[in-house]
Amino acid sequence: MHFQRIRDLREDADKTQAEIAEYLHMNRVVYRRYENGDREVPVWVVIKLAGYYNTTTDYILGLTNQK
Repeated sequence: MHFQRIRDLREDADKTQAEIAEYLHMNRVVYRRYENGDREVPVWVVIKLAGYYNTTTDYILGLTNQK
């Protein structure tokens, strides 16, 4: 997975890791590990992030460069 994409999307939206973690109902440390590539991102998180950022799961997964 392209972890940089979830970080870039968050930064483009001017959100903190804490704000996104709260949206996902998880601890900020867990979310940070997703962004850093320390943990595999679950499918449900990819789906929720795609909805939150109004993009596709394909973009988040690196299957397309079109948001």
